[in-house]
Amino acid sequence: MFGKRRDRRRANRAFDHDVGVTRYRLRQRAISLGDDYWIDDDSGRHRYKVDGKVLRARRTYRIEDQHGERVATVQSRPLRIKDSMAIEDAAGDRVALVKKAIVGPLRDRWRIEQEDGDDLTVRGDILDHEYTIERDGYKIAEVSKKWFRLRDTYGLDIGPEADHTTVVAAVIAIDAMAHSGD
Repeated sequence: MFGKRRDRRRANRAFDHDVGVTRYRLRQRAISLGDDYWIDDDSGRHRYKVDGKVLRARRTYRIEDQHGERVATVQSRPLRIKDSMAIEDAAGDRVALVKKAIVGPLRDRWRIEQEDGDDLTVRGDILDHEYTIERDGYKIAEVSKKWFRLRDTYGLDIGPEADHTTVVAAVIAIDAMAHSGD
């Protein structure tokens, strides 16, 4: 029991010290029709473009790579009791479902149910962009505004064991659901 806990702490410390971690910067455009923005890597190169579709019954976000090729789509699921968004791959197959699990006075909890693979847990302050994404207690991604001073800009660190496209899509879904009342 103590060995597994120690291993988890050691792995999470390695994540915190950027061992094999890729950092992305998400910056929403100040003026846009819909929610369009670029996701850049830590060297400033565009890696993903998020194209938010407006005037649709469902909130839809098309995620493209730097060459304009669709790599994923995030769509709301209307008429559901719990707010949720589906993540589809480039072929249109569902790879994950993001949904709010628990609402607390200080922190929200979310779940990312993957079609192939272990489910992921999201913990932290979603509205302030300060949260982690974990698999079985191991941190695989972290979202934080503390790395940037610009308004509407926050960082996303993704570990080497995670599917970057799915994590990026999940963060977009969480952001869309958390700020849908704004």
